[in-house]
Order: sequence, then structure tokens, then C-alpha cells
Amino acid sequence: TPEYFKFPGYCATDLSFADIPNGLAALSKVPGAGWLQIFLFIGTIEKWFYKYDASRAPGDFENGGVLGAPNGSRMVDGPAKTRKLNAELANGRLAMMAIIGMFFQDGLTGQAWADWSYFHDSPLRG
Repeated sequence: TPEYFKFPGYCATDLSFADIPNGLAALSKVPGAGWLQIFLFIGTIEKWFYKYDASRAPGDFENGGVLGAPNGSRMVDGPAKTRKLNAELANGRLAMMAIIGMFFQDGLTGQAWADWSYFHDSPLRG
């Protein structure tokens, strides 16, 4: 769940969004039916919307537009498309490394974000 914003209302019958903790602790609070809904939604998208086609490049789906936006516009083949797709791959790899680092930090400290009050002399502090 987000660190600084919570949706109003209820996630489940007796569980409000405000009662779900941040970080990895949220995994044990969401009911099984909630996880089932998440997996069924992802499975539906994977199975029926983005179908595998052996004649296309990996990740190039007929229904997917620029960077996978559903039914979006298409990029014209050429060096610009190759450069943009390579940049997207690099950004995705960086995001995977960042989220693993956040999982590790959350597992050690109980929070996914650094508490800036501990870093008085940091040049990153405004």
C-alpha cells in the first residue's frame, strides 16, 4: 500500500484500507479472496487480451500499442523504435533492482522509505 495515501472505504467486508499496513506487512493482511481477485484479473489479461503470437517479437502483442498501452498507437519501425524499446528495457531492469532494494530495506527496518530525520548532513536534504 502507498506510504502517504490510503483509499477511503473498505478493501474487504471488515477491513478498511486504513487498517492495511505499509510494506511487506500488508501481504498478511489482505484476505485470500483479495489475492484471488488480483491473480484472476492478471490471468484474464494474459490469457485473453495479450495473446502470444509466434510470428511477432516477444512482448509485441496485437492489442498492445506503444509500450503495451491497450489498443494504443504503434511505433514506426526503425532506429527510433529500437532506441525507445532498449531504453524501456533498461528502465524496467532498473525498476526491478530498485523494488528488490526496497523489499530488502522493508524487511530489515520495517519501512520501505528512508527516514530523512536520520540524515542531518546529507546533501540530498533540501
